[in-house]
Amino acid sequence: MPSHPLVRAALATLLALASLGTWAAPPATAAGRGSAGDNDAAGGSTIGIRLVEVPASRVADPRAQRYIVDHVNPGTTFTRRFEVVTDATRPVRARLYTGAAAIEKGRFTFAPFGAANELSSWITLDRSRVRLRPGGRAEVKATVRVPEKATEGERYAVIWAEVSSSDPGPKGNVALVNRVGIRAYLDVGPGGELPSDFEIGEIVPRRTAEGAPSIVADVANTGHRAVDLEGQVTLSGGPSSLSAGPFPIERGTTLAPGDRGRITVVLGEDLPNGPWQFRFALRSGEIRRTATGTLSFPAQAGAIGLAARLDSPLGWGLAASGALAILAMGAALLVRRYLRRRRTPA
Repeated sequence: MPSHPLVRAALATLLALASLGTWAAPPATAAGRGSAGDNDAAGGSTIGIRLVEVPASRVADPRAQRYIVDHVNPGTTFTRRFEVVTDATRPVRARLYTGAAAIEKGRFTFAPFGAANELSSWITLDRSRVRLRPGGRAEVKATVRVPEKATEGERYAVIWAEVSSSDPGPKGNVALVNRVGIRAYLDVGPGGELPSDFEIGEIVPRRTAEGAPSIVADVANTGHRAVDLEGQVTLSGGPSSLSAGPFPIERGTTLAPGDRGRITVVLGEDLPNGPWQFRFALRSGEIRRTATGTLSFPAQAGAIGLAARLDSPLGWGLAASGALAILAMGAALLVRRYLRRRRTPA
């Protein structure tokens, strides 16, 4: 890698950006492109990292399958097992460590190597390095110890596995550093976990500068936990009864509690202007929200169309469930306040 430490750190961070959150074992999903043969840059390899332990209460939550997502009381200690895998044809050495993370501008972000925060300092790994045989895997245990005096709130961190070549490559100026990570979302507070939720707001059809139709949706996190948004858009009832999609909404949008963001979905280039009936479906873990209505795309490239006409957002069933959610949230808040007062000496 370049000798200057800032350049080395920048390249490592760019590589990590591409791989953060990738959890499936190779070769099905490439978690990152590293080096093979005791980290000799002469060959390419793939490393991956994934959880192998999920709490029983979250088995049905897709986010908990990929990330450490939990709520605990102050003073709690718990463990999670994960494994590092490789499809390299020669042995690979990987370094393991934790790092700070945050949610900024609708993205889950992480700090440079060596930066720590509260959550990363609470996580210890039972080993700091693993040596993987060709096509091998190694299991590691992470222990999270939450201090008795930890304050309420959600915190974020990453457990990293890093592979790097020991020397510069054939051209003599770059050594490859590759990181893959497991995100950690840990909420701390007395009593039960407060609910997670989000809502879909205004939806606007557009044309990109290249002329492709797209949809931009405003989304707000209305709950007490971060949400990782994904989903799909389908179109129906178009000109000549055309239908199109589904068009996947790529992962990448993460909203902290109270945050708002925009999700942009680029659709097929040959779609006529409309009008279209649409179904915009979003999910985060077990939470699913859907918006339906009618829209028309503008004719000119780069233009913004009229906001979509949404169908009635709340039927009686949804209104009732929303009222119950508000009551549950209020009850949980009262319990937290009561427990906090009991823990605070007079």
